[in-house]
Amino acid sequence: MIFDTHAHYDSGAFNADRFETLEAAHAAGVGLILDPGCDARSSRMALDLAEKYSFVYAAVGIHPEDMDKYDLEAYAEICEMARHPKCVAIGEVGLDYYWDASQKEEQKALFRQQIELAIELGKPVIVHDREAHHAEMAAELLKRGWYLGFDGPITYKNARKALEVLEICPADRILIETDSPYLSPEPMRGKRNDSRNLRYVIEKIAEIKGLCPEEVERLTWENGKRLFGIE
Repeated sequence: MIFDTHAHYDSGAFNADRFETLEAAHAAGVGLILDPGCDARSSRMALDLAEKYSFVYAAVGIHPEDMDKYDLEAYAEICEMARHPKCVAIGEVGLDYYWDASQKEEQKALFRQQIELAIELGKPVIVHDREAHHAEMAAELLKRGWYLGFDGPITYKNARKALEVLEICPADRILIETDSPYLSPEPMRGKRNDSRNLRYVIEKIAEIKGLCPEEVERLTWENGKRLFGIE
């Protein structure tokens, strides 16, 4: 069974066929899906999907690109949703200096606040980090017990840095994700992504790690369930 540990089925890109796509992915062997919210509204949608489907779980949080949607009311709603039994993590949260580096301190403050919420509830954090640290940080993060998620871009021709990180990542810390509807792997690049495309990611990881795809599927399934506390 496959565990897609990061897929945004709350996205408007799935408005026309959200339920059909989830059900088709599940029928194709995707046994678990984790949908992380990016603000109060998308977090609520993720939880709604988790309540509808036994194989879907949610994470709630405010993404650094969605800081304009942050206020005390929105954060209070995040805190309430974080206590839901099908919310298994705080996320997607973190730092993003790619589009706008003018709010670095505000991003850091919100990130700390949400980490404190995760500590209070004993839940893991799904971290978004873009143009905020370098790839060389991966080795240090692994020493600190982090898990690393790999997605469609590892199949791209220019994926050198991501593959270097994959090479040093222990098998028991690898997660797989789609980031659907974004980042479709080759040969689906340019099309809307969904969890069924994880087989291409699995095949690439198997190639790099010298494993068979079935072993990668089993390892990442176990890793994801262990990290997010899913029985």
